[in-house]
Amino acid sequence: MKITFYGHACFGIEINGTNIIVDPFITGNPLAKDIDINSIKADYILVTHAHQDHVLDVEVLAERTGATIVSNYEIVMYYGAKELKGHPVNHGGTFKTEHFSAKYVNAIHTSSFADGSYGGQPGGFVITAGDKSLYIAGDTAVTMDMKLIPMTTKLTASVFPIGDNFTMGITDAIIASDLVECNSVIGCHFNTFPPIEIDVDNAKQQFSDAGKELSIIEIGASITI
Repeated sequence: MKITFYGHACFGIEINGTNIIVDPFITGNPLAKDIDINSIKADYILVTHAHQDHVLDVEVLAERTGATIVSNYEIVMYYGAKELKGHPVNHGGTFKTEHFSAKYVNAIHTSSFADGSYGGQPGGFVITAGDKSLYIAGDTAVTMDMKLIPMTTKLTASVFPIGDNFTMGITDAIIASDLVECNSVIGCHFNTFPPIEIDVDNAKQQFSDAGKELSIIEIGASITI
């Protein structure tokens, strides 16, 4: 899996030539001003929940690329009413393709669209391709439900929000990494807005002190797992 960070909680994941975009919020993020959204490839758009900082660019990407939107029933129906292609899942369910699977798992947060429409219950995704599995937690508090994930899946890496205030912060993200039994963590949902600004070096040190690795990917940069 090649993972590209597009800022905030938006990631591109390339798997055997298949392109996945998670929670596209690019054009509204000043930190991502150098990202050309028109150059982004997407076969699938995975949406964890309906907040604007996760869905702002869903429509423009889906319209240009013809990508399939994968999310909970309410979110897919919302975009379906706009004649965009989608596949609904719900918690515990798995979306399967030839190259990857994406299981929708629990998250503790809220979920509504900017126009006030109900966005269903929030979630995260466990994306698996071959012997690699990536857990994208979405916006969430640390939750004991995370303990269920390693019962069926050995994770290669986990993407956790670390900005606090609206989601879990560093201390709880370290606890979450214990619950999912994964010491390789990619940080997201930090520094975009003042309430979620953090000291990145201190965050990395806290993870290191706990025997874990926190990867902070520069916007536009990629890593491979």
